[in-house]
Amino acid sequence: MTSGEQLQDWRLHAQQIENEVARVVIGQRQTLRLVNVALFARGHVLLEGGVGVGKTTVLRAFARVVGGDFERVEGTIDLMPGDLVYHTYVDADGKPRIEPGPLLRHGEQLTTFFFNEINRARPQVQSLLLRAMAERSVLAFGREYRFPHMTVFADRNKVEKEETFELASAARDRFLFELNMPTPAEEDARRMLVFDTMFHDVDRLLAQLTPSIVPWEQLNRIGAAIQQEVRASEAIERYVLDIWQATETPLRFGITLDGVDMQQLILAGASPRGMSALLRAARVIAWLAGRTHLIPEDIHEVLLPALGHRVFFTPIYELRRQELAEALIAQITAKVAVPR
Repeated sequence: MTSGEQLQDWRLHAQQIENEVARVVIGQRQTLRLVNVALFARGHVLLEGGVGVGKTTVLRAFARVVGGDFERVEGTIDLMPGDLVYHTYVDADGKPRIEPGPLLRHGEQLTTFFFNEINRARPQVQSLLLRAMAERSVLAFGREYRFPHMTVFADRNKVEKEETFELASAARDRFLFELNMPTPAEEDARRMLVFDTMFHDVDRLLAQLTPSIVPWEQLNRIGAAIQQEVRASEAIERYVLDIWQATETPLRFGITLDGVDMQQLILAGASPRGMSALLRAARVIAWLAGRTHLIPEDIHEVLLPALGHRVFFTPIYELRRQELAEALIAQITAKVAVPR
């Protein structure tokens, strides 16, 4: 059993993680908070943004601060599923050798698996990763390998589209959050990133972080305890069910978007898994605030990152996905009656 006192201690750990990463990542506080929420909700994160905004730096920073074993894979068009599982080479004696690949070589010590530019990898590779994310295990060499502590962080370059493969809906649904990481807007942050040479050498920058500041092997237990600790009232339950309905039939709640035929917009609303993910994340938000009950603001804070990629639009509107998802979630927040 995990006591309230232990959860209080871990709340301090969570704040320490976020503050430590914020030492080397500036102008991205909301992104850092949501990655931290995903860490304690025990969910995977897909980070999207332009070239050079610091996506890789953010994910490497969290991996260093949390601790455990880290593995990184570069998404390329020639990457094959087997490359994640095994590595073949010829040794000094000219004999062929097979060794465990990046998913297997760390065993149960693997805590962070970082897939860089995931949309450059073939669908077959993405499918293998899908199982690893869902079940935290793979079958290889006639046995099952498990990595129960693994969190998958992936990033996607939204600018370049040549030689890329868009993630299938099922793959995107495996990510707890899909986060859009913007270029910092604050003038002070921009000035530091350009003129402070500390930010020009990423390896040296990350070396300043305190490694392994939490007992990472306890994260699963703490994550489960948070879900048990934070309760939802009947009013909140009704509110969440209304939100779910609004993702399926927005017109029922008076939701309209400019220039959009609302009858033709939605192909499929959020799934049960998506709604469960929303609640897992919202409970972590409440826990970080020191509460044992949910309030509407907890749900609002994670509504877009948890559900924006889980509402599917018809083909005519899919090309405007990001714009329409943001607008739809904003309207759901505004139009669905909030419990008093």
